[in-house]
Amino acid sequence: MIESLLYVLIYAAVLAIVIYIILWALQSIAGIALPARVVQLVWVIFVLVVLVMLLRILLPVAGFGRL
Repeated sequence: MIESLLYVLIYAAVLAIVIYIILWALQSIAGIALPARVVQLVWVIFVLVVLVMLLRILLPVAGFGRL
C-alpha cells in the first residue's frame, strides 16, 4: 500500500509540474491571457483527480471495498 501511495504522490507531483508548464507556456510564450477563473478551475480539477486517485488506494485498505 505504501508503494502505491508513493507512486500516486509522485504521479501527482509530475502532473502538477506539467500543468504549471502548460499554463506558463500559454501565458508567457503564446501570449494567451487566461482568466484567473480558468486557471483556478484547472487546479481544482487537478486536486479532485488526485483526491479520487488517493481514495481508490486508501478506501479498500480501510475496509470500504473497491470504488
